[in-house]
Amino acid sequence: MPKKIHGLGRGLDALLPDTVPEGGVQEIDIGLIDPNPNQPRQSFSEENLEQLAQSIRDQGVLQPILLTPSADGRYSIVAGERRWRAARMAGIRTVPCLVRELSRQQQMEAALIENMQREDLNPVEEALGIRALMDECGYTQEQAAERLAKSRPAVANLLRILTLPDAVLDEVRKGLLSAGHARVLAGLDSAHAQLALAEETLREGYSVRQLEERAAAKKSTAASKTKASAHRGDLSAELRGLEDEMRETLGLRVTIAGSERKGRIILQYHTAAELEALYEAIQRLREG
Repeated sequence: MPKKIHGLGRGLDALLPDTVPEGGVQEIDIGLIDPNPNQPRQSFSEENLEQLAQSIRDQGVLQPILLTPSADGRYSIVAGERRWRAARMAGIRTVPCLVRELSRQQQMEAALIENMQREDLNPVEEALGIRALMDECGYTQEQAAERLAKSRPAVANLLRILTLPDAVLDEVRKGLLSAGHARVLAGLDSAHAQLALAEETLREGYSVRQLEERAAAKKSTAASKTKASAHRGDLSAELRGLEDEMRETLGLRVTIAGSERKGRIILQYHTAAELEALYEAIQRLREG
C-alpha cells in the first residue's frame, strides 16, 4: 500500500513537491485525460468556466493539473478538473501536468482539499466529500478533521447537514440557503419541521440569526404542547371538560392542576385586551 501523505491539511503544497517526476511538468494530450469519478464538486458554472477558458486562451494553463495513471496509457485527474474543463472549452490540445502514482485514498484527499482551499464546493458537496472520504478510508470524524485541517465540530456540523430532506439540500446547493441556515434547520427534530421552516426562511428572507430565533420559538412551542398534553392526560374527564368550558367562556388559556378535591386554576392572558375581557367576565359574575 502506498505510503500515506502526511501534512495534507496544509494543502496541495504539501503534496505537489513530491509529485514532480524527473522530466518535471509534462505537456499531455488533453484527450488522454479523464475526469475524476470521485470528484467532490458536482456542479460547474458555465459562465465561470467560460471566463477561465478565455484566460487560458490569453495566457495558457498557468498551474499544472495533477494526474494519476490509469489503464491503456490514459490518466485520471486528481486535482485541477476545472482547469481541464476550461482548457477543453478554449480548444487547447495539450495541458501542463504532474503525474504521480496515488492511492484512491490519496486521490480523494487531494481532490477534496483543492476544492475546499479554492472554496469551490457548496456545503452539501463538501459534506458529501467528507462522508465519502470517511467511508472509503474508515476515518472517524476526528481523523477526517485532522487530515483536512478542520476542527472536529466543523466536520460534525457539515455532516449533520446531510440529515436534511432532499428538498432542503437542493436549496443549499443553489445557494438560496447558507451553511449556517442548514445547520440551524438540522437541529430541528422532524423533516416536516425542517421543510416548513426552510420554506418560511426563503419566503421571509431570514438571516441565520433570525432563523435561530424562529427555531428556538418553535422548539419552545413544541415543548409546551407536549407538556400540556401530558397535563391533560393527568386530569379526570370532568376536570378536562371544566377546563375546556372555562377556556371557551373566558377566551383565555386555562390550566387546572390537581383533583376534584384540591388543586388550582391558572388563567393566562397575553394582551391588555384579554385582561380587560377577564375583568368584564368577573364583573358580569358579580352582577349576576
